[in-house]
Amino acid sequence: MTNTVTTINPATEQAIEDYTLLDLEQAKNEIDKSHEAFLQWRHVSLTERAKHLNQLAHVFEQQKKSLATLMTQEMGKLYEQGLQEVELCAAICRYSAEHGQTQLADEERPMQNGRALISYQPTGVLLGIQPWNFPLYQVIRYAVTNVMAGNTAVLKHAGNVFGMAEKIEAMFIEAGFPSHVFKNLLIDGKTASELISHKAIRGVTFTGSDGTGKKVAEAAGKHVKKTVLELGSNDAYLVLDDADLELAIKTCVQGRMINNGQTCVSAKRYVVVDSLYDDFKAGIAEQFKGLKLGDPMDENSDLGPMAREDLRDKIHQQVQESVDAGAKIVLGGEIPDQTGFYYPATLLENLSPGMPAYDDELFGPVASLIKAKDNEDAMRIANDSRYGLGGGIFSKDEKKAIELAKKHFDTGMVNINGYGLAQPNLPFGGVKDSGYGREHGGFGIREFVNIKTIMINS
Repeated sequence: MTNTVTTINPATEQAIEDYTLLDLEQAKNEIDKSHEAFLQWRHVSLTERAKHLNQLAHVFEQQKKSLATLMTQEMGKLYEQGLQEVELCAAICRYSAEHGQTQLADEERPMQNGRALISYQPTGVLLGIQPWNFPLYQVIRYAVTNVMAGNTAVLKHAGNVFGMAEKIEAMFIEAGFPSHVFKNLLIDGKTASELISHKAIRGVTFTGSDGTGKKVAEAAGKHVKKTVLELGSNDAYLVLDDADLELAIKTCVQGRMINNGQTCVSAKRYVVVDSLYDDFKAGIAEQFKGLKLGDPMDENSDLGPMAREDLRDKIHQQVQESVDAGAKIVLGGEIPDQTGFYYPATLLENLSPGMPAYDDELFGPVASLIKAKDNEDAMRIANDSRYGLGGGIFSKDEKKAIELAKKHFDTGMVNINGYGLAQPNLPFGGVKDSGYGREHGGFGIREFVNIKTIMINS
């Protein structure tokens, strides 16, 4: 077994860089240093921590173009979308800097025979195990809030984006953070699993597949360590009988194809009422046909390559297995004969439970079109999933859509008449097999703190 990882440009299939993995003892040594850094960092004032976060945002913006280019080179993200990702990360830093002091401020409450203080204290070193699809954002969303809370963070990033992993650590240092407040560990999954038991690791945050996430939670649970899990989804977007069809079609294309279809919270299942089904299908198919597959650095490209060859092969296998079980390909579904790990915009219909395209997460530019008898049936189909991260509703009756979203849609997030990615001021996370815990919006900053009660008798 080799201890070297080579990053590959998915558009050209050419090697970019070789990286040498740390062994377990080397990784443990780095965690020990992160614990030493924590013992100092926890006493740094919230005001001072906020200054560092604002500086980090500035560093991101200064290096925006090179960061976006690195994303495109390592995992095939469209360059323009890479720029947007960097802007989001800068916004997360500034939001955490501006609001973190209030979110972590002591609270005073009355008690019998005195008063009590509730204090939010940091707990130690947090291990983040993160995926490649948003290689900067996935790291920043857990690291920034927890560093603001006084914890320190270590990172196990996906092997195909090790260049970004190293770059993130360098930017923390450039922004003035002390060494090992944020530390990147070039390690494999096995080593990361073994590190969960390290006495200095106080919590684990994981984003990835539900299968691996369950193993992470089990390993952490054995040592009574808290986890936050975001485990993907097969989000349903409901087109109800009073939907604005043009808006629904436009939004569902955007919500499925963003990031080359490799987004946890995106429009993966189109659940459309019978009365609008044929028109929606025709409109979506026309939009999909018009998407240009090409060089992710080219501003005219609508779809770049998938991040790795094995991922492209996996989604093609899921499509084939669905077809073998009775699904119908409306368009797409064939691997193009060209260099790069490309897969075309693909639309499937005639889907039923038991098919990958109905039950599982298809992580690529493939959409599942499902016919519902009526609005009630559409909601039933939407909830007929082991996942529950996000979803969407299209209806001209906003009050009705809000009622459905609030009381009936079994997910952590719902879009109404639109599609959006994460925002710094709104909680992000899911239910069921999509995981638990929340990030952003003041919720993530309290996930890994000790909510300490101090009772003062007088």
